[in-house]
Amino acid sequence: MNVVLLLAAVVIIACVICNRISSKFGIPMLLAFILLGMFFGSDGVIRIPFDNFHAAEDICSVALIVIMFYGGFGTKWSAAKPVMACAVLLSTVGVLFTAGLTGLFCYWILGIEPAESFLLGALISSTDAASVFSILRSKRLNLKYRTASLLEVESGSNDPCSYMMTTVMLTVMSGAKISAGGILGSVLVQIVFGIGVGAAAAYLTADVLTRFRFTTEGFDTIFVFGMVLLSYAVPTAIGGNGYLSAYIFGILLGNRKLKTKRALVNFFDGVTGLMQMLLFFLLGLLAFPSQLPKVVGPGLAIALFVTFAARPFAVLAVTGPFHTRRNQRLFISAAGLRGAASIVFAIMAVTSPAHISHDVFHMVFFIVLFSILIQGTLLPFAAKKLNMIDDKEDVLKTFSDYTEEVPVQFIEFRVKKNHPWAGSMVKDILLPPETLLVQIRRRDNHEMVTPDGNTVLQEGDKLVLSAKANRVAKDVELTELLLEDTNAWIGKRISDISLDAGRLVVMVRRGEDVVIPNGRTVLKEGDTLVIKEDFRSFSH
Repeated sequence: MNVVLLLAAVVIIACVICNRISSKFGIPMLLAFILLGMFFGSDGVIRIPFDNFHAAEDICSVALIVIMFYGGFGTKWSAAKPVMACAVLLSTVGVLFTAGLTGLFCYWILGIEPAESFLLGALISSTDAASVFSILRSKRLNLKYRTASLLEVESGSNDPCSYMMTTVMLTVMSGAKISAGGILGSVLVQIVFGIGVGAAAAYLTADVLTRFRFTTEGFDTIFVFGMVLLSYAVPTAIGGNGYLSAYIFGILLGNRKLKTKRALVNFFDGVTGLMQMLLFFLLGLLAFPSQLPKVVGPGLAIALFVTFAARPFAVLAVTGPFHTRRNQRLFISAAGLRGAASIVFAIMAVTSPAHISHDVFHMVFFIVLFSILIQGTLLPFAAKKLNMIDDKEDVLKTFSDYTEEVPVQFIEFRVKKNHPWAGSMVKDILLPPETLLVQIRRRDNHEMVTPDGNTVLQEGDKLVLSAKANRVAKDVELTELLLEDTNAWIGKRISDISLDAGRLVVMVRRGEDVVIPNGRTVLKEGDTLVIKEDFRSFSH
């Protein structure tokens, strides 16, 4: 047991070091994890004996569930909404085009048996979210035309479609009798149960997190983690698509107003990073480098066809009606990286009862290596060459945790006995320059008051002020709103706009300037408002 723990510690530390090295030299991080797994594998230098495809499938599936959930959880709906239709078509119709064209290529050009050809097409038809966004984030590729959001939704939501095609092809190849109607019915069941269970899980989880306060800190994140696993297991047990359910759960929950969202972001950031390490390392550990030369010919041919023919055709066919720009279409085509999901689905093929004559695992493994190494390494170059970089955008920006992003913090102090502010209205007290009273906490934090000028301060109140300070108040949740040209608030003073009860504008980002507002602050087009949310539901 101690040897296993020691080995696990060495591997994790090695993955972290590889992450640092890969960032320095411009090598995609996930490729480093795969190569490290191959180094430790039974056919590598360390020679850890591991060829249990069934165990690998189970472990990789759990990792993929968490990665897909967090891909949805991190999707900002307000940014994704304008490109949602195009992204969803790319993740469905685009995947079908890619799989079909690749299958035809394998059959007509490479002479592979038809069913196996279309199985290969299904396996490598999806774009890998972990691969795409590890590169976009690590290289700070701030893209024009909401392309980052489009790729985020597409790559996060297209694995379920690839999974459905893979299961259909494996069913056909296993000898089971299935009609076109049966296939259509199976697909509909997977979609309906996948979306239905994911939506129900998101509603239930948000309701619990809003209504109840966990007595032990951190149990809310554990509860959400359990719901992530449940969102996959329940639809899978009744014939639904568990991966689709986990993604829907993530995107719906991530766009709800939750008082614990910052803690969830921090928790799942770490867990997802660990899962990516585990997933790619394990896939590398499972591979046999000595088998790769045998699949270089067909693997390279398929990789080149997908990269330069199937993916660009699918992107052109889908994005054409949306009048996307030529440079954007070319970049979207280049960003179609194959990744972990393709290899995990290839493991499913190996463990299935279907008769497969080719080494599809190592073939897909080689295609993924080619995609991450060549496409991934050249993606920053492609973005600059295609003039897709926009310095006004920020690919790292999320909707959940703003205290790390903006130069405003929160000061907390109590109105003690005989304090001159006790019994005074807010409009009558003199606050320090560039500070704003954001929240009043009463009765041991169980009552939260968003103040206005007529609010009377009481002895024992805890006041939370926004300012440039070092002492940070906890449990202050923020959202962000960009004032675009059609917003009715443009040209109005903050005192004249209508906010929901409990919401307060605590900061205005105006270009390079940061404004701590008051009621007389006039809002302008292009302003980004940072708004304090109010979460009044606590258990007593």
